[in-house]
Amino acid sequence: MSPDQRIEDLLRELAPQVLGALVRRHGQFDACEDAVQEALLAAALQWPSDGVPDDPRAWLHTVASRRLVDLWRSESARTRREEQVAALEVQQEPVDTDDTLTLLFLCCHPSLSVPSQLALTLRAVGGLTTAEIAKAFLVPEATMAQRISRAKSSIRASGLRFDLPPEAERGDRLKVVMHVLYLVFNEGYVATSGATAARTDLTAEAIRLTRLLHRLVPAAEVAGLLALMLLVDARRPARTTADGSLVPLDEQDRRRWDAALVAEGIALISATLGTAPGGPYQLQAAIAAVHDEAPDAASTDWPQILALYDVLARLSPSPVVTLNRAVAVAMVHGPEAGLAELAWIEDDERMARNHRLDAVRAHLLELAGDVQGARAAYLRSARLTASLPEQRHLLLRAARLGD
Repeated sequence: MSPDQRIEDLLRELAPQVLGALVRRHGQFDACEDAVQEALLAAALQWPSDGVPDDPRAWLHTVASRRLVDLWRSESARTRREEQVAALEVQQEPVDTDDTLTLLFLCCHPSLSVPSQLALTLRAVGGLTTAEIAKAFLVPEATMAQRISRAKSSIRASGLRFDLPPEAERGDRLKVVMHVLYLVFNEGYVATSGATAARTDLTAEAIRLTRLLHRLVPAAEVAGLLALMLLVDARRPARTTADGSLVPLDEQDRRRWDAALVAEGIALISATLGTAPGGPYQLQAAIAAVHDEAPDAASTDWPQILALYDVLARLSPSPVVTLNRAVAVAMVHGPEAGLAELAWIEDDERMARNHRLDAVRAHLLELAGDVQGARAAYLRSARLTASLPEQRHLLLRAARLGD
């Protein structure tokens, strides 16, 4: 790893800790967040030439605090700030407390929209710049800046306190945090639009933040989420060809999978599944583990996967679960049985513009020998996706079936 990469990783690790310490003392999330971003920029410019300070976290805290002083001095309401500024200059806040978990809960507050939760989490907890987040989600930087600004304004206007939620609310709030991290990973692994099949910056950041969450909250379902990400991300090296074309799971060269990530993911889910009531992330991780443990596609234990999907469908029903379960049904009971399962979601408005329904239908029709129907479904699916690699893959599948 290069020195610059080590500095970047260190800054991302320290950013939420410094921001949490500032917000805990001063409130004003938006002002503190801007100050921390300026401190991170200063570090990125100075540390490569001057060297990393002996206490980098304290260095960032001091620089960010000075930025706050400058901000408050420049405001028209200077008089009302004098005591606060004086207190800040006289006594620095100890920075030995890690407030990252509180910061995660704040960024993922249910009062914020999902796009706002995603953007705030990546910026405040992940340490990404507005430009990096905008690039990841394929929107103009100005648009992302407005989104982040509105989210911070919402926090300020709502008067949300920088505290962990009450014990009675933590379970539900933790679900929101995990959902946001899951969405970040999914957007990185299966890019919904654009010219690339995946965005490794997002998957890496989602895994890093989920590792952090697991360290702070070693709950079984958090372990399940981390295991799921590791087991899925392990396949990434074999998921595309040299020219960026997609390779389906059953055609991937499994020797290219990351064996270390597979082993870590399996160890995580093996240690947690069964120790507490299984949640949706644990069940998805268990399904991923069955796939990853099979030496080849033909050896996949599809009856076990179907049994896991049966539990998941009862515990956390959704059109996507039904769609994935239909594939497992087809592999166990035949493609016609899988196609019959799709009837349950054909009229679901949540799937109306989702290309995956037609993609799965096409695959099952092809297995059933209905070449004409499969080709038409592949073409419909290609028209619905905004991902260019997905589109190329689906058009190629249709072309292979002929006219």
